[in-house]
Amino acid sequence: MKSNKNTITSTFTNSIASKIAPALIATLFAMPVFAQTTPTTNTPNIDKRQENQQQRIANGVGSGALTGKETTNLEKRETKIEADKVAAKSDGTVTKKERAKLEHEENRASKKIYEKKHNARTASVPAK
Repeated sequence: MKSNKNTITSTFTNSIASKIAPALIATLFAMPVFAQTTPTTNTPNIDKRQENQQQRIANGVGSGALTGKETTNLEKRETKIEADKVAAKSDGTVTKKERAKLEHEENRASKKIYEKKHNARTASVPAK
């Protein structure tokens, strides 16, 4: 009688395991794929670049490498990038295309900061 009870328990356990195992394995493999494709509104790289570029502009103003007009122009670019970032986040998702656009804008702004800081125009630095 004991062996019959063990056989029934063993058959029941194997039956459940054979039904659960494939679902568990499929779930484990699907989780990383889902995590990679889940869109997000986090933009840490863009945020860091914006901070860096604001600091570069401030350094240019402080050293006299940027004129008032150049500074205004660069700040307008940064304001537009921020507005585009807010618009990209507005629907709850920043897509790859939106990220690429923001990155392209950051690249252009960075180039302009360099050009403006290294041209022949300088602002008069107040005497200390």
